[in-house]
Amino acid sequence: MSEAAEPILLIERDGPVAILTLNRAKQLNALSVALRVKIVKTVRALSASDDVRAIVLTGNGRAFSAGVDLKEAGQKGFSLGVGERKAEPVPDMDMASAFASCPWPVIGAINGFAITGGFELALMCDVLLASREARFADTHSRVGLMPVWGLSQKLPRIIGASRAKELSLTGNYLEAETAERWGLVNRVLEPEALLPAARKLAHEMAGVDGGLLKRMKAVIDDGLALPLPEALKMEIERGSANNSAVTPEAAEASRKTAMERGREQTS
Repeated sequence: MSEAAEPILLIERDGPVAILTLNRAKQLNALSVALRVKIVKTVRALSASDDVRAIVLTGNGRAFSAGVDLKEAGQKGFSLGVGERKAEPVPDMDMASAFASCPWPVIGAINGFAITGGFELALMCDVLLASREARFADTHSRVGLMPVWGLSQKLPRIIGASRAKELSLTGNYLEAETAERWGLVNRVLEPEALLPAARKLAHEMAGVDGGLLKRMKAVIDDGLALPLPEALKMEIERGSANNSAVTPEAAEASRKTAMERGREQTS
């Protein structure tokens, strides 16, 4: 079967969890225009869905994503989907905006190489789990480009400026175990355990009330964009508004449920 006849993005529903799989394995899941448009359209649709609570993003084959499709990059009129100086912005390809505005948690299950644009796509996720075969690299400087999907600003905030500079100014690869040690990924798993672990984590998050899940994610994300004193004030304002609407009966029922869950996890 030819690539044209195959879906470039596999979409699976597992109850309240949506699993998205980049499906251009022969091209190392390179981010073609068509794939980027499909990702944006799908994430926006899931963001607006009432029966979705979490998303898992992974890749088919030995790569998560090798980045922008270089065969397309040399073509006239090529766009990265953001407001470049010499090209009109193309909202239908703006993955960074689509993920940033997604109210549901997105778990990246990094199954293999996440290179340059693929690395940036990984950083659009809220939580990263990685296979032992995962490798990260920012090769922008090696190909004469600069990032425009957030890598230069997100990566230093996650692993620290000096480590981010080491990666971005050399283009060197970062193996999964070091990525875990540096705080880039939450856990490293055997390849066959990666997707089940991502599904389990997604379902655990999806077990939270939908409205509260949105508010909890938003207060963390919005707070990270503020100086700490302003972020603490924002937390008090939003937390107080939420908590004042909780009845004593509901609070007691939730406390019992949380205690029971805690006993199950520690038994």
